Amino acid sequence: MKYIKMAAGMLIILFLSMQISGQSEKLVSNTEQTMLLATKYMVEKVSTNGGYLWSYLPDFSRQWGEMEAYKTMIWLQQPGTVSMGNTFLDAYQATGDEYYYLAAEKVAAAVIWGQSPEGGWNYMIDFAGDRSLKKWYNTIGKNGWRLEEFQHYYGNSTFDDGVTASAARFLLRIYQKKMDPCFKPALEKAIGFILESQYPIGGWPQRYPLKYEFGKKGYPDYTSYSTLNDDVTKGNIDFLILCYLSLGREEFLDPIGRGMNFYLISQHGSGGWGQQYDEYLKPAAARTYEPEALLPSTTFGCAMSLLRFYELTGERKYLVRVPDAIEWLEKTRLPDGQTQNGRYTHSTFVEPGSNKPIYVHRKGSNVIYGYYYSDYNDDKLLSHYGGKTSIRIEELKAKYDSLNALEPSEVVKNALLLPSEFTENTTPQKFNDGNPDFSSFVPDEARVEKIINSLDSQDRWLTNRGMTSNPYIGDGQHQELTEKFASTHVGDETDTSPFRDNSGQEYLSTRTYIINMKLLMNFLESKQKLLD
Repeated sequence: MKYIKMAAGMLIILFLSMQISGQSEKLVSNTEQTMLLATKYMVEKVSTNGGYLWSYLPDFSRQWGEMEAYKTMIWLQQPGTVSMGNTFLDAYQATGDEYYYLAAEKVAAAVIWGQSPEGGWNYMIDFAGDRSLKKWYNTIGKNGWRLEEFQHYYGNSTFDDGVTASAARFLLRIYQKKMDPCFKPALEKAIGFILESQYPIGGWPQRYPLKYEFGKKGYPDYTSYSTLNDDVTKGNIDFLILCYLSLGREEFLDPIGRGMNFYLISQHGSGGWGQQYDEYLKPAAARTYEPEALLPSTTFGCAMSLLRFYELTGERKYLVRVPDAIEWLEKTRLPDGQTQNGRYTHSTFVEPGSNKPIYVHRKGSNVIYGYYYSDYNDDKLLSHYGGKTSIRIEELKAKYDSLNALEPSEVVKNALLLPSEFTENTTPQKFNDGNPDFSSFVPDEARVEKIINSLDSQDRWLTNRGMTSNPYIGDGQHQELTEKFASTHVGDETDTSPFRDNSGQEYLSTRTYIINMKLLMNFLESKQKLLD
């Protein structure tokens, strides 16, 4: 009887195990089906010539990138066209389904169509051409009060927000996937553009070819300045490092080295860094709400980059002044009474020399009759930029102490930028094929089922957490210097800057699609690992 009971128990466990396994297999199948249905909708119903904006009303009556856009436009910045292309490549890698690769090819075609003659990219591409794009800049763009980068048609390319570097990286990635030579000319053109636009001292301008004619009153055109802001220099260095590692060409080592050295020569004597530097290598003002200043957030990022450069090269020169950056960050902490109960550690801007916090404010109702100014008063701070920030100084200290304690031989052993012979039985083109924005978080089955069930009857993932904007109705007319809009994301009804829509309106969002696809792909990968 004892053995009969044991056998019966084992049969029950086996039955339950088979049942659970069957349920898991069904969930994997449903996951793959959901991914494909959602992707087909985006590719076949949403895209414009293979490219994407950020969000759309479900009936496509209005659509937005960082600002409201024409139906003929696509946006390159994350989470737009390039992010969608990377997601398609991720899905192709996760499933092997050629549909995703074909979708990525369409993205690449759109990106290449919008590449400038010199080899870079603007924030957006308008398939209707320059006349349409100029009209957009002279209407919608011109009236985005806080979005000064869109108030002028420059007619050149930008490195801001990683636009050119991310587009080039995507072309490198899709080229590496199948070594298809059709992508090589555009990729080489982009590489040439990034190399040509680098200054001899190692930095890059925000935009190129250089322009100087769009300064505001009292402010020069800042786009020619050597720029650290929004990872302009970092993004280009990272792309060139990837080119060196994956294409196996040593020509990239010199511009990479000069780029990394720019971090050393641009560090202020106090230990901090500014966002951009003029021709005299002094911290400079940029947009009218970005005064001449040192920034704790930029300083933290630059110091962390120097530590990474040490890991990549084994050269201790990149460690030498990190302690100065740490000391400056400690010195410029906000007084306890200005931290909002510990929420913040620093002001966004710090005055060079005095180390006083600088705060930016605005008056007026719109871009035509409104302006920004700065002082030492932390009342009525900008919401769209943030007057205060929180810096993880202890993380920087720990990273520095850890690297500084290593034996140089240990660092050199893993330094990827030291010339060495390839020993792998593969071509260097297969090195480091990946999406830099990919998250490794694996959702549980309940979360996966929720994502699957949230796909609507038209195969869309809709969200009510969207951004909207005032439709363009003409230039601002209100002239009173009110403070009503001092701490809002948007001004009066003529301000076309985007703001959070709290009405419950549903939107079709590339960000929502990308997030859901990443989670579902991570779930599939985790199941595949269990099978392996």
